[in-house]
Amino acid sequence: MKIAILVNESTMDRCIGKGCFNAFFKRIDAFRDYGPEVELMGFTHVGGDLEHKIEKLINNGVEVVHLSTCARAKYPDYEGLAHRLSEHFKVVGYTHGSEKGKSRDAIHLDKTHSVHNDNSL
Repeated sequence: MKIAILVNESTMDRCIGKGCFNAFFKRIDAFRDYGPEVELMGFTHVGGDLEHKIEKLINNGVEVVHLSTCARAKYPDYEGLAHRLSEHFKVVGYTHGSEKGKSRDAIHLDKTHSVHNDNSL
């Protein structure tokens, strides 16, 4: 399975990605159900030409996009972004830490736009 992580653009001014990468490589938090065969195909922020980035992810066979924990906390249209991405990918709305956020919980969307509380990947 191929996945990608999209992070909040302004957070990248000071973040090195340690939390996301730690969770991915240790297979904890949002990545706990993945096996060793999963490939991380992209790590980028949601700014810039998002449509071009989506096209690149599609062309590289990405099946699941994780929105980073910082995107959940700080991206103004987190839900809208998740729905836009779910047109092409399964969306997991966090990377590390708790699924319960201070202001909003992690969203999980199947490619068909259906919201569910099931944590299976």
